[in-house]
Amino acid sequence: MSFKIGVDGGGTKTEFILTDPAGAIVARHLAPGCNPNGADPDAVRALLHDGLRMMLAASPEPVGATLLCLAGNRQFWQAFAAGLGPELGRARAMDDSFPVLELATGGAPGLVLHAGTGSFVAARAPDGTLHYAGGIGWRFGDPGSGYDLGRRAIARALLELQGWLPESRLATIVRDHSGQHEAAEISRFFYHHAAANRQIAALAPAVLRLASEGDITAHQLVLDSVGELFDLATRVATKLFPGTPLNTVRAGLSGHILTHTVVFQAFAMRTPLPLTPITDPPIEGVRRMLIRL
Repeated sequence: MSFKIGVDGGGTKTEFILTDPAGAIVARHLAPGCNPNGADPDAVRALLHDGLRMMLAASPEPVGATLLCLAGNRQFWQAFAAGLGPELGRARAMDDSFPVLELATGGAPGLVLHAGTGSFVAARAPDGTLHYAGGIGWRFGDPGSGYDLGRRAIARALLELQGWLPESRLATIVRDHSGQHEAAEISRFFYHHAAANRQIAALAPAVLRLASEGDITAHQLVLDSVGELFDLATRVATKLFPGTPLNTVRAGLSGHILTHTVVFQAFAMRTPLPLTPITDPPIEGVRRMLIRL
């Protein structure tokens, strides 16, 4: 038993915790995102080192273990963990999918669908092996993610503003978000923005709000995007649990998009998987994993 450090990091934020020997959180720190696929690698290393130093300074006793659950290049983070000093105890790096899988299944077989800035499906098969699907990054899709909702909204709005589709409220939120009014200006704004992926993903809350208010165009856009993620989850479950009725496979939903009322109500009736919204944040999954270390 000892004090331990846990980290959950993705494209939007990085959260650090220090836990005592009983597993209670005694210190926290919140920092910007740390995905090396979308940021300067030296900058994300510095961000991690700064947060870890803060946790070490808050610990009244030596730290026995450090668990890093981070998005992006797996080899990058494994090399980072291997280079940490002995003051951080035994350091391990793993994908950011594991904390939400922990929350969804508690270590039992099952799967979790997660959608934030990006999206993925993570699963634990009956033989205990861990699997990861999707999470291929904002440049290549990540259906159901904040980025994909924003991308689809902008694409629809541009065609509306060009006059090829009936104008909807999506055009209004894209105009307001970008501060531009013409299709060419809006396109230029997003293409030239220094953090285009985050700027596009930031449209997701407005799209979900329109969908919840009954806007037909926004509602269908959300269903089309999230539907691809549910299709992927069904393929994963079918392959990993052959011969098992899918309505008996544990399936958690993580992230504000998938737990949104519009999404949950729509897909609870469309998928054979028994969907359970996860209300705890991913860092709680990290805390539970630290207890077992």
